Amino acid sequence: MKLNKSDLKEFLDEKVEKYNRLDFIESDPIKIPHRYNLKEDMEISGFLAATIAWGNRKSIIKNANKMMDLMGNSPYDFVMSHTDEDLEGFNGYAHRTFNSIDIKYFIKSLRNIYTNHNGLEQVISANVSSNSTQLAISEFKKVFFELDHPIRTTKHISDPLKGSAAKRINMWLRWNCRKDNAGVDLGIWKTIDSSTLSCPLDVHSGNVARKLGLLKRKQNDGKALSELDKALRKLDPHDPVKYDFALFGLGVFEGF
Repeated sequence: MKLNKSDLKEFLDEKVEKYNRLDFIESDPIKIPHRYNLKEDMEISGFLAATIAWGNRKSIIKNANKMMDLMGNSPYDFVMSHTDEDLEGFNGYAHRTFNSIDIKYFIKSLRNIYTNHNGLEQVISANVSSNSTQLAISEFKKVFFELDHPIRTTKHISDPLKGSAAKRINMWLRWNCRKDNAGVDLGIWKTIDSSTLSCPLDVHSGNVARKLGLLKRKQNDGKALSELDKALRKLDPHDPVKYDFALFGLGVFEGF
C-alpha cells in the first residue's frame, strides 16, 4: 500500500485518533503505571512492566501486577526501604526468562539510582540529544549495571548502540515523556521533549511500516529504528512517536 505523503499522514493521523484513547489502556501494559499517582511509583511500575513486555499481553499484565503485589503496591517505597528478607518474597517469580534473580537485582539497582543519581528521569535526560534518546538509553544501561550484578540480568535491558531497537525502553519513554491530550501516555517527565522519542519497533509495527513504505530494512534492529524515526519525524516532527498507536493498532487489531 503506497500513499503519497499527505494521504499517508492523513491515514495514520486517523488511526492515531482511533487508538490513542482511554479504552486502549485496559488491554495494554500501560495500565500498570496508571494505577498510581506518585511520579516515582508510576515510573518504577512502568519500567518493570515494560521490562517484561514481550509475549502474550494478558500474561504481561498479570505478571506485572504480581510484581506490584509483591512490592506491597508501593513500588517506590519498596525500592527505597526493602531488606534482603523482603526480596525473598520474589523467590519463584518468573515471566518467561525474567526471573527472581533479575527482579532482585533490578530493585537493588533502582535504589542505587534514586539514592546516588537523583532518579530515573535524571539518568536518562542527562544524555538526550536534540533529536534522539538512543545514546541516553545506552548510558542508562551502564548506570543500571554499575553495581555487582548477575551477567544473565544484563540481557533484560537493551543497548541501542549495540544494534538493538530497544523496543521496551522506547515504549517506556513514550509513556513517561509524551504529552498526551487523550490521557493514555503519562507525560510525567518534563525534561525530555517528545520530538526526541523513538517508536517502539516490534514485529507488528515493523510489518505495518514496511507495507506503508515507511521502512525498507528487513530486520527490526537499531538501523531499522533509525530509518523509521526519519520517516515518522517527516510526518510530525514534534510528536513522531504518536504513530506507534497507528502502527500498533493496524497490526494487532486490524491485521493490516
